[in-house]
Amino acid sequence: MVSVTNRVNTSPPQNPRNLLQRERDQSAWDPVKMNYFLEGSQERSEHVADVLQSLERDPILAVGPGTYDETKAEQRETTAKKIARLAQYLEIEGEDKFATRLSVVGTFDPQLNTRVSVHLGLFVPAVRGNGTFEQRNYWLDDKATSIKTVYGCFGMTELAHGSNVPGLQTTATFDEETDEFVINTPHIGASKWWIGGAAHSATHCATYARLIVKGKDYGVKVFVVPLRDADFNLNPGVTVGDIGAKMGRDGIDNGWIQFSNVRIPRFFMLQKFCKVTRNGEVTLPPLEQLSYSALLGGRVSMVEDSFRMISRMTTIALRYAIGRTQFPKDSNPKEEQQIIDYSLHQRRLFPYLSAAYVAAAGAYKCRVEARTIMANIDVAVKNNDKQGLKQAILDLKQLFVDSGSCKSNLTWMAAECIAECRQACGGHGYSAYNGFGRAFSDWHVMCSWEGDNNILGVHVGKSMLKQYIDARDKGKAPSDSIKFLAESADFTGSNSKQTVLKSPQDVLDLNKFARALEVGMVRLSERAASKLKQNQGNMDTLGPELVLLTRLRAHHYLVREYARRVAEHPDNSVKPYLELMGQNYAAAFVLQQVSTLFLTYNLIDSETFGDVNSDVLPDLAKKIRPHVVAFTDSFQLSDAIINSAIGKWDGDLYENYFNIVCQQNPPSQTKAPYSEVLEKAIGRGPLDRRDRYEKTGEAAKQLSK
Repeated sequence: MVSVTNRVNTSPPQNPRNLLQRERDQSAWDPVKMNYFLEGSQERSEHVADVLQSLERDPILAVGPGTYDETKAEQRETTAKKIARLAQYLEIEGEDKFATRLSVVGTFDPQLNTRVSVHLGLFVPAVRGNGTFEQRNYWLDDKATSIKTVYGCFGMTELAHGSNVPGLQTTATFDEETDEFVINTPHIGASKWWIGGAAHSATHCATYARLIVKGKDYGVKVFVVPLRDADFNLNPGVTVGDIGAKMGRDGIDNGWIQFSNVRIPRFFMLQKFCKVTRNGEVTLPPLEQLSYSALLGGRVSMVEDSFRMISRMTTIALRYAIGRTQFPKDSNPKEEQQIIDYSLHQRRLFPYLSAAYVAAAGAYKCRVEARTIMANIDVAVKNNDKQGLKQAILDLKQLFVDSGSCKSNLTWMAAECIAECRQACGGHGYSAYNGFGRAFSDWHVMCSWEGDNNILGVHVGKSMLKQYIDARDKGKAPSDSIKFLAESADFTGSNSKQTVLKSPQDVLDLNKFARALEVGMVRLSERAASKLKQNQGNMDTLGPELVLLTRLRAHHYLVREYARRVAEHPDNSVKPYLELMGQNYAAAFVLQQVSTLFLTYNLIDSETFGDVNSDVLPDLAKKIRPHVVAFTDSFQLSDAIINSAIGKWDGDLYENYFNIVCQQNPPSQTKAPYSEVLEKAIGRGPLDRRDRYEKTGEAAKQLSK
């Protein structure tokens, strides 16, 4: 009899734990130091570690396998308790540190993250971005910012309108006699819909509604509308409901709101940029999009959320791939091969591993730029600095392009990663206890909220195409981050056939690869501009081209920033491995995803492309393979955050999985609550008896006389 740690076995079991530990023992670098790069600095890495520790130790905030068995009602109750607990952390940490906590929470408990982020990440920024300093002080200080008295929701989306924000139909009509706005839902299509917190939680709503003054429509502006009174009862004229079952995130009380001529004071309109005086004089903002600046923080946070979700999913799948053995080895038929050693498995998972590393750099840059720009806008407004405000608005426009392209493409990337990692774990990947199912259903909303990815791609692509045409035809300089769009003469016309990547080594040079992406965007823009002219300026005919342009911009933003960060990183012990991740992202992810465009626009020739696929990708995989555990350990995700039976740190996947299944479904419970139904069905007796023997031979004898 062979004895092992967790149970007694009568023959030697598989030992995935040893396989993982063997590879961890040969790590070529300190994962903690690698994490300094991923988080942006040693200081932030250590802060994230502190947050992770407190989260997994907190009995209210911690998650475990039991969360996968909760009903919708249980999820909502649990989430409400967690919000109350998070509010206590917010009181002592302040917004900046708490933002890191919320980001980490999103990795393992997305519905809690979202329910709090609707308030802190949408309602609060809506007030902060659109309100005067006095309004901000009133609504936010020690109220909304610490989740006291005010708990807000974000009333933008309507039943009949989502992406087309200027087309929203809720109205805010100014009543000059009473100095009030009358908020009204004119028809069912104008019902606010998908509003997180509306069904049960929110006391106030940052309501996007059409400003109507003296019969004139001034477009969509933002108003604070109280929904519930101090006793938590709905205010007169406010009707709310729960929108019901969703694909995921059942811990969020998404609801609908209808306003029936609800009156609010004039000063409940947020008037930082657009102002309405007592006698109905209207001052419009310098840029209408400033009203939508609240969305910016959400998009930026989703870039970071994507990095964290990809890191979590790849960690689970790759740890499983190291411990899981299937089919005899060619070299030794008596042993089974680790599935991580199959080239197909490497080709499926390694690109997402490298994507997590590259996304980390882009997420950090996005976050820093967003905070800087919003702070600059506040300073300019406070000092009445028109030139400063003008520059801040230009920077904001640029960030809309950059964050919009990254948000759309990274949330898609994470969705694809979850699906691929799930399938790479075979049947066990389908178990809720291994984390993929909840992640899949919770994540996919990210691809359609705060900008449906395709529509967001069209908007970003339109901005880029317009800047390209202005640069080509009018000599007007594009935004700094896409200034290469002014180089049309160098890469179009007679120069359109020049190949950019002429060898496999060029593909592995991130600066040359980024240059190829720039040339691709120029050539694609030229093609799109020609098509636009043929269609008499109708941008609606360019949807596919505009989305592709946005995809290229996202990859370009990420590759450029990653190359810069790696070059400047002070720790030479990890640099070669960071470079390896960047090269694999370029060759195994980006080039494969947009290969048609690379070949169509002569960014690479077919021979070089073939060499990359036949020679470069296997070579990169060979270099990555010995360091897979070190790469995933560098994410510094504890078992509590991973929350996956087959993805635990110790690699003892079968023991862990079996124990969790038995813990959540005790084998001592041999009968189901509905066992009586089954017993009756299975023990229903012969058909003759249930037919009262009316169809038997004896019945026939009597009835046939």
